[in-house]
Amino acid sequence: MKIIRTPHSITVWSERLRREGVTIGLVPTMGALHDGHRSLIHAARLQCDALVVSIFVNPTQFSQTEDLSTYPRPITRDRALCREEGVDVCFEPTAPAMYPDGFQTTVTVPAIARRWEGTARPHHFAGVATVVTKLFGIVRPHLALFGQKDYQQAALVRRLVHDLSLGVAIQVRPTVRERDGLAMSSRNVYLSADERRVAPLLSQALQAGKQMIVGGILDAATIEQRMRQTVEQAPDMHVEYLAVCDPDSLEPLPVVVTRAVLLGAVRIGSIRLIDNLLVNRQAGKSRTTR
Repeated sequence: MKIIRTPHSITVWSERLRREGVTIGLVPTMGALHDGHRSLIHAARLQCDALVVSIFVNPTQFSQTEDLSTYPRPITRDRALCREEGVDVCFEPTAPAMYPDGFQTTVTVPAIARRWEGTARPHHFAGVATVVTKLFGIVRPHLALFGQKDYQQAALVRRLVHDLSLGVAIQVRPTVRERDGLAMSSRNVYLSADERRVAPLLSQALQAGKQMIVGGILDAATIEQRMRQTVEQAPDMHVEYLAVCDPDSLEPLPVVVTRAVLLGAVRIGSIRLIDNLLVNRQAGKSRTTR
């Protein structure tokens, strides 16, 4: 496995392979890799001739109050996982390499990114959009894989690729969870034992919302109230949002008609958790309850 640190070097590597007809896959990450990342890497390995995993803690998607300086960076362990999964290149650029002196250009985010995470973290998605655009331009992949756990991010990337004609196929893979339902995240390591014990309430709330929809209760306010009640079983867990949304636009739905995505974000102490669940309404269920 190669370790490449400069944008120029990986572009040269990629262009040579593309001329030879090699299909290149990319899994963009910020490191601190876990089994959720492993599932993306494994899926990409099965579909591509050459595979790049980028490991870059992108400073432009953190605000001054967020955890950039303490974000976990276990690079030795990350490289070991990549080797186990047959990764060809770990692309590990520095911040000055990605944002050299004089860097001024950013990517304006679409409307899909302005609610939910966009409200909670106003600078986040502009940083995501910019770094993803740069990574696609530097690595020149044919295929890039993202996790459903960051549902709004994946929706943003799809919109970005479509609007800017970037020529990269985007694949979104299912969320990988712990046995108790907690979505795997690099930030889970920050949870104390007590916080980790109650953290699965977020996924349980989303499951409760799903069961209501499947059972024919389709009023969004009723569903959101039930999800909130589930989370609030833990006094120290504070809801930022629990919402029933259109899975494509992420606009709030007053009533579920066919499909919905349930979005949730909570805080436990200083730790922020997000999760989501896609729901398809079952045929024959039509009871709407307020």
